[in-house]
Amino acid sequence: MTTTLEYELPGTQTPSDALDPKRFRALAIIALSQLMVVLDASVVIIALPSAQRSLHISTANRQWMLTAYTLAFAGLLLLGGRIADYLGRKRMFIISLIGFAAASALGGLAENSAMLFSARALQGAFAAVMAPSALSLLTVAFTEPKERARAFGVYGGIAGGGAAIGLILGGALTQYASWRWTLLINVPIAIGAAVAAFRYITESKSPVRHGYDISGAVTVTGGLLALVYAFTKAGLDGWGSSTTLVLFVIAAVLLSAFVLIERRVEHPLLPLRIVLDRNRGGSFLASLLVGTAMLGTFLSLTYYFQGTLHYSAMKSGLAFVPFSVGIIAGATSASKLLPRFGPRLVILTGLVLSAIGLGVFTLIGVHTVYADLVLPAMVIVSLGMGLSFVALSSTSLIGVQPADAGVASAMVNATQQMGGSMGAALINTIATGATASYLALHGTSAGAEVAGSIHGYTTAFGFSGIVLATAAVAAFALIKTRDVASMDEPALLATAG
Repeated sequence: MTTTLEYELPGTQTPSDALDPKRFRALAIIALSQLMVVLDASVVIIALPSAQRSLHISTANRQWMLTAYTLAFAGLLLLGGRIADYLGRKRMFIISLIGFAAASALGGLAENSAMLFSARALQGAFAAVMAPSALSLLTVAFTEPKERARAFGVYGGIAGGGAAIGLILGGALTQYASWRWTLLINVPIAIGAAVAAFRYITESKSPVRHGYDISGAVTVTGGLLALVYAFTKAGLDGWGSSTTLVLFVIAAVLLSAFVLIERRVEHPLLPLRIVLDRNRGGSFLASLLVGTAMLGTFLSLTYYFQGTLHYSAMKSGLAFVPFSVGIIAGATSASKLLPRFGPRLVILTGLVLSAIGLGVFTLIGVHTVYADLVLPAMVIVSLGMGLSFVALSSTSLIGVQPADAGVASAMVNATQQMGGSMGAALINTIATGATASYLALHGTSAGAEVAGSIHGYTTAFGFSGIVLATAAVAAFALIKTRDVASMDEPALLATAG
């Protein structure tokens, strides 16, 4: 996961004597921190079934291991960038690394689900400061255009490769050690990076302070939390229960308050002019829907691999690797297709491909052969996602003012994380509800339970496919431009990561 913040791209060569002599060491440290954040997002996917059994987490609540992290990360991302800019990027980078290590230790030593979910939320909060701090530091350290392009290439490349490594590492740690080590492994990495950062990274901060917009951060994070919790309670108490309805009302009130605050506050966290532009608004909506569909899909696939096909944790991690490879291939293709066809067609193609792939996933069964159905579906979905990610990032910067460039590009990442938070809860609720309905009709024999689980997974895949089809329609209707955003190579790599 990569975030782009506000920075100015130099148009001239920087004299060699003005370059930071420690910049390549800083790149290594920042790349390590990025790898850790990417690993943390993927290793826990494979570990989730083991953690659920160990801590006796209910089926309805299991998604919180993913959602707590993505919700905190998305809700605090823009605020985290402001904090880093004003209080010092190096200082906040080091503090966030130490905090991330402490939160990881808390999660690895968790004795119950509440402790685990709280630790994951803390990880997300510290990652929301760490990610923008790291990218800002990289931008400041590399001011010569060619060097900056290479640095951003390393930083962006870690996102795709790191995800694949995380899936394999998560499987290996879960199978040969414990699911707890998927969190505990962050502790030595984060502490080592913090020590190195103290020595080799140069401090920088914004010369201008405009305020933090705390009220905006609180209302948007609280509104999203209420919305995700409403989806979870719907699976437990029903969509028409008083608790579920009250939570939906609270979410609507808080999110409406966020919009009003952003309209009136002098220095908003999210200037509404960014969202109200037709092309950017279309890209943000599509990104939100993509996030909604994909994290829930990962959740369903993980349980299908380990619960139905009886894959080991290690084999499950390896089974996901083609997805990461497909995203990298799709992203590479998008970079070549965008100048020729423009973002609208590339986004539409990617989303339609992914929706078709999810449709193929609805054909899975108890005796499905991985190579015959799962692998082709995974390749189709991942290629479509790779195409969409880069094109959506490009569209987020079309016609944006220089002062808004960072917020606009960061919003693509934030909307994907927000969508993931909602999607994991909503799709998990849909899947468990479909399974419960199946068992109510067919009994609770061993065969019926297996078939019921399959019915839950295929219902979830079908719903995710509909969400992506809706994203394709929204992108086609709202995104009208055929021009690629005016941005140079490093900026494109940053947003694409």
